Formats: sequence, C-alpha cells, structure tokens
Amino acid sequence: MTFPTNADPLRADPARQVVTLTVAVLTYLRPEGLRRGLPAIVEQVRAINADHSVLANILVVDNDADGSAGTFVATLDADLVRYVIEPEPGIAAARNRALDETGDSDLLVYIDDDERPTADWLRPLVATWRSSRAAAVMGRIVPEFSGDLDPWVAAGSFFRRRSMTTGTEIEVAATNNLLLDLQQVRDLGLRFDVRLGLCGGEDSLFSHQLTRRKARIVWCEESAATDFVPVERSGRRWVLMRTLSHGNTTSLVAVFLAETGAQRVGGRVKHTIGGLTRIGGGCARGIFGLATGSLRHEARGLRAVFRGAGMVAGAWGFTYQEYARPTSTVQD
Repeated sequence: MTFPTNADPLRADPARQVVTLTVAVLTYLRPEGLRRGLPAIVEQVRAINADHSVLANILVVDNDADGSAGTFVATLDADLVRYVIEPEPGIAAARNRALDETGDSDLLVYIDDDERPTADWLRPLVATWRSSRAAAVMGRIVPEFSGDLDPWVAAGSFFRRRSMTTGTEIEVAATNNLLLDLQQVRDLGLRFDVRLGLCGGEDSLFSHQLTRRKARIVWCEESAATDFVPVERSGRRWVLMRTLSHGNTTSLVAVFLAETGAQRVGGRVKHTIGGLTRIGGGCARGIFGLATGSLRHEARGLRAVFRGAGMVAGAWGFTYQEYARPTSTVQD
C-alpha cells in the first residue's frame, strides 16, 4: 500500500522541508507533574524553533472539565503554549482532541503530564522521522523513582523499558513519547478508540491499526523522556494490577482488530488459551520461587498469573477499568 504525498515538492524531500510540529501534553489533575515537565518542553520547543527547519508549538489538553491546569499554563509563554479543555472523560478523547486541534500541523508529538523530557529529546524524534518517512516514531521512556523500590518489585525487573537501535521497526507503540506524521494518519482516517477510554490500550490499538495498513513505526533510541514514578506506583499491588490491566487490553485489542466473526472467535479462544497457560505457568514459577527463596521467580510468577487473568477476562469482553474515576468516568 502506498500513501498519497503532498503536491509540495518539499514533502518529497523531508531533509529540505520546513515542518510544523505540535507537542501535545495531555493532563488530568497532575499539577506537580505538569510543573516539573512543561517548562522543559517549552525550552526544547524554543531551541528547535531556532533551527528554522521546524516551526513548533505546544498544546495542553486538560481532561478536567473544571480546567484545573489553566492557571499554571497561563504563566507560560502564550506565543508557544495553547490550552484547551476536553470535557469528555478519558485518555482516548483527549488524544483525539489533540488530533482535532492540530489539523494544520505536519507532525504531532505526544508526551504525558508525568514525564519530563531529557536534555535532547525533540530533535532526535524529528531527525528520525526525516530519515525514515515513518508514520510514527517512538522514543525511550526512562523511569525515575521517588523512593526505594520494594525488593520484590526490583527483583522482578518490572520497570525495565525497551531499548533498541534507532530505525528499528516496531509493531506496537505507546503514546507517552511518540511522534506522528499527521498526513499519513489523516490519509488512513485513524483515531483513538473511545471504547478503551476506561481501561487503556487505545494507543496499542491505534498503532496496530497503523502497521496493519502497512504504515511504519520506527524506534528512536536518542530521544528519551523521564517517567516520574511516585511511591504509590512502585509497590506490589500497583505493579500487579497494572499487569492485569495490560493483559486485559491485550485481549480486547485483539478482538477489536478482528475483521470477521470467525476471527473474533479465534482471537477469543487464542487469548483464553494463552491466558490460562500464563496462569498455570505463573503458579508453577511462583511456587518454585517460594520454595527456593527466589524473589525473582516468585514475583515473575505472580505477575504472569495476573497477566493471564487479565487476558482471559478481556477475551470475553470483561474489562478492568484501570482509569475509572470515582464518578464512573475516566482518569488519564
């Protein structure tokens, strides 16, 4: 499959093209994270604009209908930072609002409100896009812990993040450090699925839809954002429930991607078997860990059990609403 190209001859040669770029920061009731990361994003946007090959700006999408982030955003450079409120709860709605608000941009970069870009974050994303012409470019996420990890969590290596050579093609991407070529996204008519607003996984579904349509996602090792991990997100319970959520959305995404009834049934059966296998194998590994005193085997085994349980539930349409708000709406 080929994608239409803009009639502008500069688009045929990305190395010569002056591109417009929007950095979208999605936020919901995380004032400290926003204060920590947004000024650093402003600095990088100013720096890349000084190169005169990119015209960049920042869009803050506040998913709090009361606009709680507005006061802080108003203290920043109004020429660079624009602020909108997306009242529909859910991360998918906020991501779609960013797509809608950047209709005139060539590129859109998503970064979360609990992340802070490293010193050289934005330029490598753009450079990798220029050299690859990929529909999406994903950068690294580096965890930063607010305190010491529980030894059980540390033994399980649960916060280990991906690392690979720049230009490596990947099948699925998260949107917490992701550049999108908006022309290709528009040509494919893709948006984030609001059915996954309560449980997450909307970025996995979106990126799978990209690659299924022969669009390319490539890795950028040089671009990194630091993910701040507070104490409440570094303990056993949070790790296990996040694992259950990931297993759940893995199955849900597979079912949503099915194009026929037979494929949906096959996907349900496949992920049920896969989930049950993980539960069985995880139980065995966890028991082995307990018997031998190995925290790693104990932790990894229990994690497999939770992932398997999530997969089985998702295969048959049951969702774990990880981001549910107290009023049955969604937390980003």
